[in-house]
Amino acid sequence: MKLTFFGAAKAVTGSCHCLEVGGKKILIDCGLQQGRDERDNRVLDFAPGYIDYVIVTHAHIDHSGRIPLLVKQGFHGKIVTTRLTGQLMSIMLRDSAHIQESDAQWQNQKGKRAGRAPVEPLYTIADAEAALELVTTCEYGELVDLCEGVRLRFVDAGHLLGSACVELWLTEDGVTKKIVFSGDLGNRDQPIIRDPQYIDEADYVVMESTYGDRLHEVPESYTEALAAIIDETFARGGNVIIPSFAVGRTQELLYFIREMKERGLVRTHPDFPVCVDSPLANEATRIFSGDLHGYLDEAAIEALKGGALFQFPGLTLTESSEESKALNLDKASKVIISASGMCDAGRIRHHLKHNLWRPESTIVFVGYQAEGSLGRALLEGASSVRLFGEEIAVRARIVNFKGMSSHADRDHLLAWVGHFAPHPSHVFVVHGDAPVTEIFAQHLRDAGISAHAAEYEEVYDLAADRMLAAGVPLPPKAVSAVSGSPAYRKLESAGQNLLETIRHNKGGTNKDLAQFEKELMALIQKWDR
Repeated sequence: MKLTFFGAAKAVTGSCHCLEVGGKKILIDCGLQQGRDERDNRVLDFAPGYIDYVIVTHAHIDHSGRIPLLVKQGFHGKIVTTRLTGQLMSIMLRDSAHIQESDAQWQNQKGKRAGRAPVEPLYTIADAEAALELVTTCEYGELVDLCEGVRLRFVDAGHLLGSACVELWLTEDGVTKKIVFSGDLGNRDQPIIRDPQYIDEADYVVMESTYGDRLHEVPESYTEALAAIIDETFARGGNVIIPSFAVGRTQELLYFIREMKERGLVRTHPDFPVCVDSPLANEATRIFSGDLHGYLDEAAIEALKGGALFQFPGLTLTESSEESKALNLDKASKVIISASGMCDAGRIRHHLKHNLWRPESTIVFVGYQAEGSLGRALLEGASSVRLFGEEIAVRARIVNFKGMSSHADRDHLLAWVGHFAPHPSHVFVVHGDAPVTEIFAQHLRDAGISAHAAEYEEVYDLAADRMLAAGVPLPPKAVSAVSGSPAYRKLESAGQNLLETIRHNKGGTNKDLAQFEKELMALIQKWDR
């Protein structure tokens, strides 16, 4: 009866833990490594064909994003999750696969003339669809006999629609132990979804620590604050641009806007237009508008009785690039919600290009902005940014809604784990930056709970309550030879922006497209040396 840590050990992304019991191997999550944590996502530290089950805590890509790779490399077992997580995975894994295919295509286009061997995408849409065929779902609170000696139950983690803590009862050689995986624990008093649910007992707990070293600022009344910003911006004749994560945060915003319209909070423009310009967000919103009983908080359930949670007069969901471009041709003031949330990709970059230089417009950030992201640069006061080869002056008002987080802070994490009675025999701290995991583990020890920050490839004997292998600290992320210097990496990023610009011009006049192609070929011939 063993537990091994293969991901999110002293790191935030790439969650992946492996249980071995009764001859079966069970993964809890199999997520993509991202950002500062990213290494070689292609390398799995175990044989996929020998994994029997994957249990998924929630649909976010850092918890589910390598499942199609797992299938591509030989996994053919069962994937178990909640009903709503299964539905969200169906769109998110396909979207992730599309990104993988597009990235590989772009790399191959630039590598062909350099004589480099073609690269394969991490996985394809076909791999994602094959993975989704293996998904089976159940509801919160349902006891499931996964296999002989393993019983599981999902408990609402309050982080994302369908997100779950996982209770597992493991029996081997007459010994039974209970282990709980927290997944990502949500912040309290969020709209739409419920607060994280408490669990009474466990022998072991594997828990996240994303914000284990800090407290969230006391949240504002987001509805009233956002209404005031919209009023002020429209009075100046500008647009309100909101970079937002497609799944979860966008739906929260629609919930807030629905409320402010019902209450008439935007007094000068009560019928103001709102556009969600993100195909993935639109698909997710349709899922959020389906059968949500058993997944919502009481206020959301009450609101649901009066109609759809996320529909209101003046709302438009755009799908095509032509519809997206038309938003910036229309001079009327509007609210535009678009992905990506950190402004590093997606349609939001076009809306920033058309609005950052306008002092009458407002850019509202409603989520975490990672170091090195365009969103972080704007929050830190950049006077100009580069978008699609142009230097764009930052004259718009920049607003940051602090405290709007979907992760529990230190005190909420401590309250959740403190509810176990008696204390677990041991708590393994994961899913946090290395210093944060150590800080939070110390907070637990100060509270009288045995705990430590787990290391990569650490192995623990759950039956005997002892460590079998101490694990190893992960080396700093290596920069590949292909990546080259920082200037070269910026050039690669510019190339990706160019491809996005080309796609955005689909449907243009033949004259304009011919001129674009002529100028582009002249640039290529100049630098192809």
